Amino acid sequence: MEIVIIATIFFYLMSTAGYFAYLFLQKNYLNRAGYFLLIAGFLCNSAAIFYGFLKSGQIPVHNLHETLVIVGWSITGVFIIFQYKFNLRIFGIYAAPLAAIVMVFASQVSSEPVQIKNIVNNFWLIFHIVSIFIGEASFVLAGGLGFMYLAQEHAIKAKKHGFFFRRLPSLELLDTAGYNCIVVGFTMLTIGLATGLVYAEMVWGRFWSWDPKEVWSAITWLLYAALLHGRLTAGWRGRKAAIMAIVGLAALLFTFFGVNFFLKGHHGEFTRL
Repeated sequence: MEIVIIATIFFYLMSTAGYFAYLFLQKNYLNRAGYFLLIAGFLCNSAAIFYGFLKSGQIPVHNLHETLVIVGWSITGVFIIFQYKFNLRIFGIYAAPLAAIVMVFASQVSSEPVQIKNIVNNFWLIFHIVSIFIGEASFVLAGGLGFMYLAQEHAIKAKKHGFFFRRLPSLELLDTAGYNCIVVGFTMLTIGLATGLVYAEMVWGRFWSWDPKEVWSAITWLLYAALLHGRLTAGWRGRKAAIMAIVGLAALLFTFFGVNFFLKGHHGEFTRL
C-alpha cells in the first residue's frame, strides 16, 4: 500500500513539474506530459483505493489518511474529464499540485483504521461517499476557475497584457467551464445528500439529526443552489459567478476540515487522526 501511495505522489509531482514547465515554455509536449503523468498518478491512486477496499471489505474511509486518498483521487479524476472536454491546458497548474499536496498530507497522517460504530457497508453508503467526493472535487475545480477568471478579468481591465494574460483562457471559456463544474458538482452533491439521508435513517433511525456535517453540507448546497438559480434567472455570469464559486469553495473547505476538527458529530470518526 505504501509503495502505491509513493508512486501516486511521484506521478502527481512530476505532472505538476510538467504543467509548470508548460506555463513558462508554452510547449505542447510539456502539457501532454503533465496530462499523461497525471493519468498515471490517478491509476496508482485508484489502485490504492481498490487495495484498501479488498483489505477491509469496506469502502476505505476509516480515517483521515484513507479519506484524503479518496479526495486526491476525486480531484484528479474530475480534472482529467474536464481537461479532455474543455482543453484547459493551463488549469493543470492548479489541479496537479493540489492533488499532490493532498496525497503528501495523506502520507503523513496515520493509516491505522479507526473502529467506526454502527457502520453498514452497503450500496447507500458507497454511493453516498462517491457522489459527495466527486461533487466536492467539482466545486474545488470551479473555485480554481473562479480565481483564474478574476485574474484574467483584472489583466484585461488594467490593460496589462502580461505573463498570465497570454496564457490564461478567454473569460468566456473560463466562465463556461466553471459553470459546468458547478452543475456537475451540484448534481453529485444532491445525489450524495439524498443517499446520505437514506443511509442515516438505516443506521441511526432518523433521516436528519442536526449533525454539524449535515447542517454545513446543507448550507453549502444552498449556496450553490443560489448560484445556479441566480445564473438562470438573474444572469449571474462572469465576475459574480466567479466570486460565488470562491465563496462556495470557502464554505466547502470549512465543511470538510473545520466541522470535522472543531465540531463533534457522526462524521468526525471518518477523519480522525
